[in-house]
Amino acid sequence: MNTSKSGLPPPQQVHPEPAASPQEVRCAVRFPLELPVVLWTGSGDELAARTQNVSASGVLFELDCALQAGLPIRFSLRMPGAVLGTPHDVLVHCTGRVVRCSMSQSQYLAAATIDEYQFAEQ
Repeated sequence: MNTSKSGLPPPQQVHPEPAASPQEVRCAVRFPLELPVVLWTGSGDELAARTQNVSASGVLFELDCALQAGLPIRFSLRMPGAVLGTPHDVLVHCTGRVVRCSMSQSQYLAAATIDEYQFAEQ
């Protein structure tokens, strides 16, 4: 074993594992929540959707039509109290934008950022 003057072994090079997908960057823990939601688009459309997962910074929606990346959206989620650690469910109003949309087996999946959110007073 090689040692330096300090008596410690020389530093080893560390090679980080490659990311699963170079395009995907996750900043927050995702919760697998299937919640009904209505999306309001920047063009005034109202669309029924369902969440597949939710994090503090984004949501994955399942819906019947494609959404254009970059489209501004508004939506409200009734977050279960058990997930938030509160005694009651909490209504959260969100604004964000679609970052990608693709077709799954039978539905479109739209990923969106949450740029701003506000807890509703109840």
